[in-house]
Amino acid sequence: MARLVVVQHQHQTHPSLSLHPYSLYDFNGIRLHNRVQYNKNIWQQKGVPIIASSAKKILMGSNKSVDNLMSKLPAKEDHQTKAFAVTRRNAMALILSGYIFSEVGSHNTSLALQSVGFREYIDTFDGYQLKYPQNWIQVRGAGADIFFRDPYVLDENLSVEFSSPSSSKYKSVEDLGPPEEAGKKVLKQYLTEFMSTRLGVRRESNILSTSSRTADDGKIYYQVEVNIKSYANNNELAVMPQDRVARLEWDRRYLSVLGVENNRLYELRLQTPENVFIEEENDLRQVMESFRVNKVAA
Repeated sequence: MARLVVVQHQHQTHPSLSLHPYSLYDFNGIRLHNRVQYNKNIWQQKGVPIIASSAKKILMGSNKSVDNLMSKLPAKEDHQTKAFAVTRRNAMALILSGYIFSEVGSHNTSLALQSVGFREYIDTFDGYQLKYPQNWIQVRGAGADIFFRDPYVLDENLSVEFSSPSSSKYKSVEDLGPPEEAGKKVLKQYLTEFMSTRLGVRRESNILSTSSRTADDGKIYYQVEVNIKSYANNNELAVMPQDRVARLEWDRRYLSVLGVENNRLYELRLQTPENVFIEEENDLRQVMESFRVNKVAA
């Protein structure tokens, strides 16, 4: 029975930096002060510099500009002056919020590039463990020993498969040969699984990299990266060749990590669209680096 260990890794929910949920009429008197102080404390906790003196200068300059404008306007009736005073406070609030957002804007890139958190999955029965993005969900009945996928990008997933100890007697991953030979076997297995009986389907594949590493557990792991593209004709039953135009169906990156323990060959598989891989490469490589095979107690 697999045991799921949940480990949270540096994932925090960022409070909203927007002042828009509040009406302009909320920026009067003490309500404006309290809201600005609250958001100021949040931004300071997040490492966003809020310089009180600069903000004060902005407000002082705004007061002078508004005062100059008021001196040019007739104030014949009290209700007109009172109405203008409300508008003045609203204008000051908007100027202050614009200054603060300009300070925050220079830091939004670092906030957006923060890595996602991970959870740890440990299978003590079959003898392996890995980390996976905490927002991924487990899918049962997918054919692999374990299967997780992104809930939004359905083509992005990971799985673990291993050979039967009765049909294989692996002592080391080096039994597969050098990493280059292992890469050819991995790609051949992928293409076999993707064979299609549809007319006009064509697959293009390429081994991007193969490597070997020794992890902190002292075991050797092979890493293989391949790219596979699938093309299909838009009208496979057309008689004339010019009417059968091939179009790209999908373009995916496949990442495999191979390890041996318990006389079994274990394989961690990661699948992701190429355009998504560019954005999430760091997280996916952390998943690859986390994969370990463990001795199973007899």
